[in-house]
Amino acid sequence: ENLVVYVPVQMPEQKLEAVKETEEDMADWYRITLHRLVTICKVMSSKYTRSKVRKALPQEFSYILEELIHEDGTGANKQLYYKEIIETIISLDQADRFIISISNLIQRLSIDQLHVIGDIYDRGPKAAQIMDLLETYHSVDIQWGNHDISWMGAAAGCQALICNVIRICARYANLDTIDEDYGINLIPLVTFAAEKYADDPCEKFMPTLSEDDIISDKDARLIAKIHKAISIMQFKAEGQIIMRHPEYKMEDRMLLGTIDKEKGTVLVEGSEYAVTDTSFPTLDPSDPYAFSAEEETVMNKIKSSFVNSEKLQKHIRMLYSNGSLYKKFNTNLMFHGCIPMNEDGSLKKVFVDGEYLSGMRLFDAVDRTVREGYFNKPHSERKRECMDYIWYLWCGENSPLFGKKKMATFERYFLDDKETHKEERCPYYRHRDKEEICKMVLEDFEMDPENSHIINGHVPVKVSKGESPIKADGRLFVIDGGFAKA
Repeated sequence: ENLVVYVPVQMPEQKLEAVKETEEDMADWYRITLHRLVTICKVMSSKYTRSKVRKALPQEFSYILEELIHEDGTGANKQLYYKEIIETIISLDQADRFIISISNLIQRLSIDQLHVIGDIYDRGPKAAQIMDLLETYHSVDIQWGNHDISWMGAAAGCQALICNVIRICARYANLDTIDEDYGINLIPLVTFAAEKYADDPCEKFMPTLSEDDIISDKDARLIAKIHKAISIMQFKAEGQIIMRHPEYKMEDRMLLGTIDKEKGTVLVEGSEYAVTDTSFPTLDPSDPYAFSAEEETVMNKIKSSFVNSEKLQKHIRMLYSNGSLYKKFNTNLMFHGCIPMNEDGSLKKVFVDGEYLSGMRLFDAVDRTVREGYFNKPHSERKRECMDYIWYLWCGENSPLFGKKKMATFERYFLDDKETHKEERCPYYRHRDKEEICKMVLEDFEMDPENSHIINGHVPVKVSKGESPIKADGRLFVIDGGFAKA
């Protein structure tokens, strides 16, 4: 009843090149391969009406494919006709093109709707190429992840998130995404970092490399300086947002202003810790969250590059047009992060846009605010408020995309005490294992709790440690496998 198809990692073009290097009788290989592909295509097309299949057929081979797919193969004449079509394709040297076309058709038929449950950006390279590919996909929707929302806010012009995406790209030696793929000019930042941190080894800011990364020591040291420079600018920009929004209740994250350079200490949650780095050349103790004149100049130039990058804006608009905070599709409720919950598992009321909301109403309000942050009138007060909230979604305790009490970025950079690095998850991640909690969530989202499922991303499943991606007696599935090498 079920045909299992193992899709090779290679694309059909690559596979054909590899086969030609080793195969002695290509004509025979073509016959076998074409028959197999047609068989698979028949099974895949059987799920749909002829009309839908016809619309999916590649134009150049549509007539031939329709004949082959709907040919039942019974009877001597039918089999001869079938065979002659295959032989004609081979004799006219069209086998390669036909194999590529039918392979793409099989993929399209086997994946009728592609759901991306967030986090296209940040950890791995080639995010821009992934977005290029998704733009060409026949039917795709995206449930925004916290890393996607960070880029969406940066593209809107949020200074803190511009700093954040540059910081993460620097951390993983992935700045090519910004300067080469998106054409964003980082020279002002590179020049500033190289000069301002010239005598600073920036050891804690050396990039994290994968086994495939090839980078010189000189480049690594320069990236470390960029990494530190943009991190300090990020902490300043975040402090400015926190001061504008006391309702976020994030004053305890304003650590930059508690640094005592003479003592070499910082205050974290009321306790004093020694910092591993005391080089803060742009920090003004009397106004720690103000950009220096040089930082202000750099920030303005980089922001202009982000909001005027044609390719970045094109990709971000695709995230808006094809994306949302959550999606209900058939019997599935799909979202990336979490549902804010209280300790007892009840839905938590969160203040957003002047109201205390929970569950689906909260998600709807957050979705509207995110869209306003991008599409509202430039330089308006409302746009800035919404952009600030997009930043909150990146790292705020009650964010449905973050799901932790705090983001310990500062502590990981400047404190050796590992206890300060811990980021406690919100109660949702304890309660989502319970079927009754999942049913309660589904009901709140106006779905049948007995026949629907939750598809969740964000937190990678630690299969190697025995964790199952299937939760709550099959009511919830976690699809984040931590694909990125980082």
